[in-house]
Amino acid sequence: MLLKIKNRIDRELKNYIQNIDRSYSLSKISPLLYSNIKEFVSREGKRVRPILFIIGYLGYSRKIPFGLYRTALSLELLHDFMLVHDDIIDKSDTRRGKPSIHAMLNRELKGYKNIKFTGEDLAIVIGDVIYAMAIHSFLSIRENPQRKEAALKKFAEAAFYTGSGEFIELLAGLKGIDEITKEEIYKIYDLKTSNYTFAAPLSIGAVLAGAGNKEIRKLYDFGVYLGRAFQIKDDILGMFSSYKEIGKSTLTDLQESKKTILIWHAYHNTNAKNKSAIKRIFSQYTANRNDLLKMCKIMTESGTLDFAKNEISRLLNIALAVNASTKMSAKYKNFISDYSREILKVSI
Repeated sequence: MLLKIKNRIDRELKNYIQNIDRSYSLSKISPLLYSNIKEFVSREGKRVRPILFIIGYLGYSRKIPFGLYRTALSLELLHDFMLVHDDIIDKSDTRRGKPSIHAMLNRELKGYKNIKFTGEDLAIVIGDVIYAMAIHSFLSIRENPQRKEAALKKFAEAAFYTGSGEFIELLAGLKGIDEITKEEIYKIYDLKTSNYTFAAPLSIGAVLAGAGNKEIRKLYDFGVYLGRAFQIKDDILGMFSSYKEIGKSTLTDLQESKKTILIWHAYHNTNAKNKSAIKRIFSQYTANRNDLLKMCKIMTESGTLDFAKNEISRLLNIALAVNASTKMSAKYKNFISDYSREILKVSI
């Protein structure tokens, strides 16, 4: 089922890019604008958000309405819009194994002299265009107008809360590791990851299908717990994925002074010497490979890696219990359970 849905989403994405050019003559407005959008949104991805949207809808409906898969693309395009802006904020020159949009545009501008804008400036505008495309694709489904309006509100909320999560995460970087709380970290996870990656796609699909408010609430709660677990897994990979092969880590979390649940746990479960080391690493302008090794060592000795894996299991079990209590059709309920277990596997 997963592969079937993903393949159909990928085909729909290819067709939509062609359609948006025919509808708005984007390639005529600016070949550079069109080529960058086309290349970026066409990159291979897991398509988690549109897949969950489809499952959220089909779990409460016996029909596949016209435009369902075109509307599903809105969640992928929302993701792409946020990635463009995230890469600028994070000063990241790569995305999905290829140059980020602002990096590609900076290359385009390299031969020009005395220009007053950068690839980052152009990328911000591209992100805005992709967001407009997301709204455009969302409206494709042929469904009850009231449900459609309610679902669109939830779509807007997803963008609203994710942006808010990004904002408070940046401000959290101003705090010392000894000042941040576990509750604050989970608040960032809920807003920035859980909402638009899991809770919103599932609940938006269910709203369009006519599910009741109690079901929508359950799906939303399921998504929040799953999202927390997913972010913890991502935190683990960010720190430990290169622990066996030194030199392949991006050092992203350390360089951006992100206060992850792993960092929080390690700090509160180690000795004074290691606490000083953690503070030193986070006070630096940039982190290096030795800093990564030091943090991995502290986390291992403080039991942080085990704590994180146990936390993933705990949150997954809560999410699965919520999912089991929904009235979603058994076929799709079982799919969500299996899919959740699969995406949360940690091999480290």
